[in-house]
This record gives sequence, structure tokens and C-alpha cells, in this order.
Amino acid sequence: MIKKSNIQKIVPKYLTTSKAPLALVFGLTLMGCSDDVGKVSLGLFTTKDVVIKAKQDPIVTGVTCHISHVEADLDFSDPSDMSIACRQTGEITAEHLAQIDRSKNGEVVFKESKSILFKSLKVRRIYDAENKTLIYLSYSTKESSGSHHHSLSTVPLYNTKAWQWALAQNVKN
Repeated sequence: MIKKSNIQKIVPKYLTTSKAPLALVFGLTLMGCSDDVGKVSLGLFTTKDVVIKAKQDPIVTGVTCHISHVEADLDFSDPSDMSIACRQTGEITAEHLAQIDRSKNGEVVFKESKSILFKSLKVRRIYDAENKTLIYLSYSTKESSGSHHHSLSTVPLYNTKAWQWALAQNVKN
């Protein structure tokens, strides 16, 4: 067991009595949290960039979605256009699928605020039981130019560890 006097010899006193350790841990955590994988400027005379983010599905961890959207640094509202591409990047198991919402509405797996005016970008996972496929739908929650912009990507379960589970679900129904 380490005695308190030994800790004081190793760690400076200001680190054990202040909030510095918490701030250090918080800062190091944030450094590793960025999910931006690309950022492309839309031109010399614009403040808008196309940002590409990688998001791993929090339940089906073998799926990663790459989402691109326009980010406008000096505007109050970001444009609603976005694109999504999801791929199998690891194992997809029956245990993963047993945990997901398999209703027609699916469930929101990612959400990001896009403006101070209540616009957000959401990604919803929907399970297509008939085709044994995971569908990822990205969409804007506010209408823009007469449309709720959206994009779609699919991840088939064929050749995954979840394939037999998916086949068994069709037999039960």
C-alpha cells in the first residue's frame, strides 16, 4: 500500500489539492474524442466547409457511418444537406441485433445540433427484417427549401455472425 507521504514525494502538492487533475483528465479525454476525419473548404471567399465525421453505431459496434455535412462558421444556421455511408468495419453479432429497436421507426443512434434555431442532424437505425439489412437514415429535423433533407445507407447482414439469427427471426414470424 502506498503511504500518503510517498504520494507527496511523487506528485506535486498543487496537483493533489486543486482541480488540476480533473482538468488534465478532462482535457486529455477531449483530445481523443474528435470524430472528424476530414474537412474541405468550399472556397477562398466562403466560411463554409464540408466536414466528414466517423461515427460508430453505439450498439452494433461493427458498423461505422461516415457523415458529411456543410459547416458554416459565421452563419447562425448550417445548411441541411448531408450524406451518409455506413459500412461493416467489425463483427456484427446476434447479441448486437437482440439489443436494437426492431420497430418500423427504429431508433436514433446519433444526433448533432446544427443551429441555434432547433435544427439538428439525426441518424436513425432501422432493421429491415425481410432483407436482413440495417438501414441508416440521416435527416434534418427542420424543413429547408421546402424539403426535409435526408440520405440513406444500408449494411446487409449477409456473411456476418448475425446472419443465422436474422434467418431464424423470419422463421418465427
